[in-house]
Amino acid sequence: MSKVIEVEKLKDIFKDQMRIMIGGFLDCGTPETVLDYLNFLKLKNLTIIVNDAGYNYKSKGKFLAEADIDKIITSHIGTNPDVGKRMTSNEVEVELIPQGTLVEQIRSKGAGLGGVLTPTGIGTIAQEGKKIINIEDKDYILATPIGADVALIKAWKSDKSGNLIYRHAAKNFNPIMAMAGDTVIAEVEEIHKNGELDNNNIMTSNIFIDYIIQSK
Repeated sequence: MSKVIEVEKLKDIFKDQMRIMIGGFLDCGTPETVLDYLNFLKLKNLTIIVNDAGYNYKSKGKFLAEADIDKIITSHIGTNPDVGKRMTSNEVEVELIPQGTLVEQIRSKGAGLGGVLTPTGIGTIAQEGKKIINIEDKDYILATPIGADVALIKAWKSDKSGNLIYRHAAKNFNPIMAMAGDTVIAEVEEIHKNGELDNNNIMTSNIFIDYIIQSK
């Protein structure tokens, strides 16, 4: 069962050289309280999996621009000039993956699949170093699963057991990433007693959630 803890209690969970997955699309559905704490911890040699690099002056964008990161796996960095500078100076390796392919690779990890076949990128540099599979005379790239040591997600409501409800567009990457982390930390706006949430509205079951953090 999930535990409701203070964000400072996460200190023993995070380590240098971790693969950390961050939910959200730009600022929508991003676990900002946990990211602020990660900035404080000053971890080293991280690999970050995230849909986009956010904006350079706040939230995940500030974290990606300042943290000690070896590699970012993402679909877009154009809104964050600071991350762009880190990439072009070879300070940080950036692996760009088409957004639809990225989310499917994450979903594959959570579903226990061996990957997905996608035609996106065939005939471009995106296929370099990738396994190509031909089905009915059409080539596909084998996009292998992507997981993380820790997944950081954001939800609107949770009960104390960790059953989650997302609000509007915050459903973006969060439910998928909740299934793909070895340890999953959910930052939530409202924590309710067990039984207070409508079961019909639960979008992520507590079996995927390890820790619940009150959003500040």
